[in-house]
Amino acid sequence: MARRIWKDPVLSIPDLKSAPAGGVRDEIDPTYGRLAHFPAEKPLQMDSGSVLAPFTIAYQTYGMLNAEKSNAVLICHALTGDQHVANTHPITGKPGWWTNMVGPGRLIDTDRYYVICSNVIGGCMGSTGPSSINPQTGKPYGLSLPVITIGDMVRAQAMLVDHLGIDQLFCVAGGSMGGMQVLQWAAAYGDRVFSAMPIATGPRHSSQNIAFHEVGRQAIMADRDWRGGRYVEEGVKPQKGLAVARMAAHITYMSDAALHNKFGRRLQDRAEKDYSFDAEFQIESYLRHQGSTFVERFDANSYLYVTRAMDYFDLAADYGGALGNAFAGTACRFCVVSFTSDWLFPTAESRSVVHALNAGNASVSFVEIDTDKGHDAFLLDIPELFSITGGFLEAAARARGLG
Repeated sequence: MARRIWKDPVLSIPDLKSAPAGGVRDEIDPTYGRLAHFPAEKPLQMDSGSVLAPFTIAYQTYGMLNAEKSNAVLICHALTGDQHVANTHPITGKPGWWTNMVGPGRLIDTDRYYVICSNVIGGCMGSTGPSSINPQTGKPYGLSLPVITIGDMVRAQAMLVDHLGIDQLFCVAGGSMGGMQVLQWAAAYGDRVFSAMPIATGPRHSSQNIAFHEVGRQAIMADRDWRGGRYVEEGVKPQKGLAVARMAAHITYMSDAALHNKFGRRLQDRAEKDYSFDAEFQIESYLRHQGSTFVERFDANSYLYVTRAMDYFDLAADYGGALGNAFAGTACRFCVVSFTSDWLFPTAESRSVVHALNAGNASVSFVEIDTDKGHDAFLLDIPELFSITGGFLEAAARARGLG
């Protein structure tokens, strides 16, 4: 497939209309894109037993929805991603996080598909999260926001898809935490998903992954400016703790080989060791940069909430302890992708999903891609990933009757 030079797409923005009483109100925001405000009459029922109402979902759309409403693709973002999947990020000024996959002429072609990407509930880019104002108190939710699960995120997305008037999504795709959402969609709303692409993910969070997340959360909560989660109303920000959390997490996104190839033991801007605790090695400087830039675009409490949502994810446990029960009788087509050097979500996790799908006679393609790029490979320019997902989408499009 010919690859076009990237240019920002034109976002499809609907005419603004006042919502009827009890209806969903749409708004356009220069930072967040499209905002769907769900009133108290349309609450989000949560796995914890709590109810979130009212609430807001921030999202972006690209391309045009066809007359049959059969060409909608939902992209689910990872832990620190957001809705800006294929446009310049309004805060960082950088290209969207999956512009190598989504856009005009790309694998997920916005000239062909209507692409939707929403910021998850609990996030910090316009969707209701801990930094949002609690209408009951007039103050930021902070830790009074109910704890969120992957199921809650997907339930809110389903409400957004309903609001957009779409009965069945052509495809749901995403990697890492986004892949968890894909699996949750296929399990909870199997009749509403024609095809699914869970990439670099698994049906549950491992104890090792929970441990890394706990290190990050403790770093945030140990920051003196965290203030018990009330830092927004007190006018401070736990930047140091959040930066350390990001540094620790970023290590897990890369493989040992990738770190060695990129940095080795090379010193940063010096010929000899200083025998100090400055960032003497390139890898130290790189991690500090990752931490310092992250705090400019992410909220510390959101980090607590979204990592906890991943920790709670255990699809088999939600279906009587048998993963196959989650996909019983599904007509959805699956393309499951893993990477050899991904130790955050190793291939065994993907294989367990494939085995469960095979047990239910589901249509599933599976590939383990040989790369040393680690977990982050799903975000990078990996030709095998383009070839495999492109072939899968083309076959699904033909079966769906999409020209």
